[in-house]
Amino acid sequence: MLFDTHAHYDDEKFIEDRFDVIEKAHSSGVSYIINASTDIKSCKESLAFAQKYEYVYAAVGIHPHELDGVDDSTLAKLLEFAKEDKVVAIGEIGLDYYYDTAPREIQQHWFSQQIDLARELRLPIIVHDRDAHQDSVDIIKAQKASEVGGVFHCYSGSVEMAKELINCNFYISVGGSLTFKNAKKLVEVVRCIPMERLLIETDCPYLTPEPHRGKRNDSSYVRFVAEKVAEIRQMDFEEVAEATLRNAKELFKIKAPGY
Repeated sequence: MLFDTHAHYDDEKFIEDRFDVIEKAHSSGVSYIINASTDIKSCKESLAFAQKYEYVYAAVGIHPHELDGVDDSTLAKLLEFAKEDKVVAIGEIGLDYYYDTAPREIQQHWFSQQIDLARELRLPIIVHDRDAHQDSVDIIKAQKASEVGGVFHCYSGSVEMAKELINCNFYISVGGSLTFKNAKKLVEVVRCIPMERLLIETDCPYLTPEPHRGKRNDSSYVRFVAEKVAEIRQMDFEEVAEATLRNAKELFKIKAPGY
């Protein structure tokens, strides 16, 4: 049983066949999927997916690429969404200094505000961190995000940073990029951190793992991430699948039995 802890089935790349893809992934051994939101529209869609399928859960939040027009009323809407059944996290939220689609101080402000919302609701956070490692760590510390914990998804930092985040009650999640030939730093992270703090994901439709790189990603491909983790840590595939599923259920407080 596998747990894809980060997907985007609201993405337009799934517009023609998203439900077929979700159902096929489930039938292939993916027991749970979290659809991570990026804006108000995708929050609504994530909730709809979670209501449609027993094995799909939702995270609600505003991505750093989608901050144009965000104000206090946006937070009020997030609060409303987050109280719905099957919302298990605030996310994806964070900082992106690679694209810088919003001024950095604006990104930092709304990241902080959404962490405060998560603490109010006692929900973990799903963090997007691209080229913003130190500021991301500083903000989760300043906002006391350790009180609710969370995960840095598609992790791209160092071993040292990963250990610092684990000490702050965070998990490290890896996706298809772990299978890429240039993933030496990420391979070392997976080798060195405690297994009980590791999650797997697809970030579909993006970051498709080898051997399907270049095609549209979907949750069924999380198997290739688990296989790579097993290779790196010299574990059986089944052990990795079981451990990462258990970790995700613990973080997101999912009590349902495996489907």
